[in-house]
Amino acid sequence: MPRKKLPPELLENRAVFLSFLRARLGSDEQAEEVLQAAYVKGLKSKARPRDEGSVRAWFFAVVRNALTDFYRRRAARAGAEQRAALEIPLSARDEDRLEKAVCRCLHDIIPTMKPEYGEILKKVELDEEPLADLAGRMGLSKNNATVRLHRARKSLKASLLKTCGACAAHGCLDCSCRK
Repeated sequence: MPRKKLPPELLENRAVFLSFLRARLGSDEQAEEVLQAAYVKGLKSKARPRDEGSVRAWFFAVVRNALTDFYRRRAARAGAEQRAALEIPLSARDEDRLEKAVCRCLHDIIPTMKPEYGEILKKVELDEEPLADLAGRMGLSKNNATVRLHRARKSLKASLLKTCGACAAHGCLDCSCRK
């Protein structure tokens, strides 16, 4: 299979493309990175202009798309870094407090649910057992276990709303409605 080559106009206008990218990115390194990504996209693209005069305009569209992709990746990375910075690991003492603060009605409701719902909720949500491991032990496919867990959560929510009313709807952490 013959190797694809970039049209010569693209290599001849390399400085123009870099200048366009530098003006938007403020960095030679980032401009080069985006231009290289655009070249790769251009080589992979099945849509090529038939008219040699429109090659440059076509490639500018490819460059703008590569720039947009770069901005999206950078925004996603920044968001992930910001979320990671905000995550403060809980101490064992804090985890114990949080577990004790969770609505105590939950422990009363789970035994009254369908046994397969109660079991999957207890194992996955309270014991933090991986769903895939539990599915294998229960003789279920992962998809079936996922559906069962979804239905169990839905059933638990309905039961909590019925038992606890408004405090459950608003996410109570220290329920005093225990009946």
